[in-house]
Amino acid sequence: MTIKFILLVNKQGQTRLAKYTENMLGTEDRCALEAEIVRKCLVRSDKQCNIVYHDNYKVVYRRYASLFFLVGVDNEENELGILEFIHCVVETLDKWFSNVCELDIMYSLETAHYILDEMCMNGCIVETNRSNVLAPVHLLEKATT
Repeated sequence: MTIKFILLVNKQGQTRLAKYTENMLGTEDRCALEAEIVRKCLVRSDKQCNIVYHDNYKVVYRRYASLFFLVGVDNEENELGILEFIHCVVETLDKWFSNVCELDIMYSLETAHYILDEMCMNGCIVETNRSNVLAPVHLLEKATT
């Protein structure tokens, strides 16, 4: 899989977490890209599909409570596989934070990034087993306390 970016965005369109796997875009370009993609996703109704095309990206998104999880991939990628990946990310975050919410992401941004880094590296999904993902996070938490 070639994941280009992962965004966690609230209902107001504010980015709460952004992970890019390529350094092709500068900061200003990333902000513009995020604004355009988020705008496209937020205006869609619940009855529309969870896939949006933008420039060279296919954006697969899913809403969980007050957070939208958006994943930008190449146009050839399997949408259902990405939807499953998003669900796996949410389940993993839920297990760590005990029902993850926007505030958990905001106040534990480093931990959320660490969990995503354990699951996705260089645009490839490398781990989907929650126990395997969270084991290094537990070790990191013990080391910092």
